[in-house]
Amino acid sequence: MAILSTLRELFHHLIDPYLFMSISFRFLPGTILDLLRAGDFRTLLSPSAFKEAWFGNTWAFVGPQVKVNAEKRVIPLLEGRVHNGEVVQDVVNPPIDGLVLEIGAGSGMWADVFAKVGGGVGGHDEQLRHRKGGNGLTRVYGIEPNPQSAAALRRRVKEVGLEGVYEVVPVGIESINDPTAWDGRIEPGTVDCIVTILCLCSIPEPEKNIKLLYESLKKGGRWYAYEHVQGSQTSSGRKSWVHVVCAEPRARR
Repeated sequence: MAILSTLRELFHHLIDPYLFMSISFRFLPGTILDLLRAGDFRTLLSPSAFKEAWFGNTWAFVGPQVKVNAEKRVIPLLEGRVHNGEVVQDVVNPPIDGLVLEIGAGSGMWADVFAKVGGGVGGHDEQLRHRKGGNGLTRVYGIEPNPQSAAALRRRVKEVGLEGVYEVVPVGIESINDPTAWDGRIEPGTVDCIVTILCLCSIPEPEKNIKLLYESLKKGGRWYAYEHVQGSQTSSGRKSWVHVVCAEPRARR
């Protein structure tokens, strides 16, 4: 059985990058056509800008599917019902509240969960009977540097009724406390909670930016992380396409 499990894991390591590459290539022609119709030749002729537009289209399709598989762990995590990487029945940690940073917010696929779990901003939901403690969300900053995803995120925030609470920050982590990069500033030591869902694997300069995020937390602040399982084997293909490759993760706080 151990050998079979190892072979199955090896197979997934080998095939996953190619599956997600094939998905992303499906959106390449559509991205080109969209830009041509819009007359956006600047984006079309800029490798970095085109990559962002292409990724935005791909993730608009992939993201909701990722959510379906992940929400059974992510929702309990944000409710404070995760202990030692496992979901438990009762609340054992504080849920998200106060001033929150959502890193890699994408098109807003978790915005409805923030509205429900945060309490007081999205109305009371009887299904969240396990939620105890916390004072609700006072402010959420959604960090999303991809222009296409940031635009979709703003629409999603409006749809779930988080206007006035959830602000889209259209810059990377490295610029969150730079008022010249966006219309605001997140001061070090002011954040109650950080939420990272399947995104730390693809941020630039991870050691530098994770340190910057940690420094933004208040003393006693909390970091809710749900990321890819650490593997002993990897491949260049997986690394190259890590922004769309999602291995089976574990919920952690």
